[in-house]
Amino acid sequence: MSAHEKINYLEFPARDIDLTKTFFQAAFEWTFVDYGPDYVACGNAGIDVGFFKSELIATSESGSVLIVFYSQNLKQTLAKVEAAQGSIVKPIFSFPGGHRFHFCDPNGNEFAVWSEDSE
Repeated sequence: MSAHEKINYLEFPARDIDLTKTFFQAAFEWTFVDYGPDYVACGNAGIDVGFFKSELIATSESGSVLIVFYSQNLKQTLAKVEAAQGSIVKPIFSFPGGHRFHFCDPNGNEFAVWSEDSE
């Protein structure tokens, strides 16, 4: 059930919907429901997510919100992102509370992954 006045859904631009599905399934085991050729909804993401066809990209440098994933094994998640053709834009670094890295999906959207440990 949706919670009143709480974040319920996130939408991201995607130049290539099929590439998006391939990447997020391989790197994070997301599932997908297509709503026509220009939109896909995602499951198993922790919050409901969708991607819409667009030439735009979301990066923290351009002022976009940074979506941050959690990982119990940061190095293993980094390897999965790289194997799925994501690009690491900030290698693992420490910050108050743990370690994290930033990556871009194959469309160029920026995300981050954090953990309490660097492993």
